[in-house]
Amino acid sequence: MRKNDKLENEADLLPFHIIEAASEGDVVAINMVLKHYEGYIAKLATRKFIDEYGQVHYCVDETLRRRLETKLITKILEFKVA
Repeated sequence: MRKNDKLENEADLLPFHIIEAASEGDVVAINMVLKHYEGYIAKLATRKFIDEYGQVHYCVDETLRRRLETKLITKILEFKVA
């Protein structure tokens, strides 16, 4: 791994103080965590739909997206910082 690759990967991480604040119930910090994972959640919630003409469409399933966000919030609040 090159030095630049490592720096780029570290830039994508959430700072520890945000994780700690989110685990303590800070709403702003929880929203920052949700914003950080927004793209990943949308990717997981993307579904393929076929219309009546046989055309394929990819859409974000909003129900699934909300369920994933709720699950993430639940796990954030259960997380204990050692």
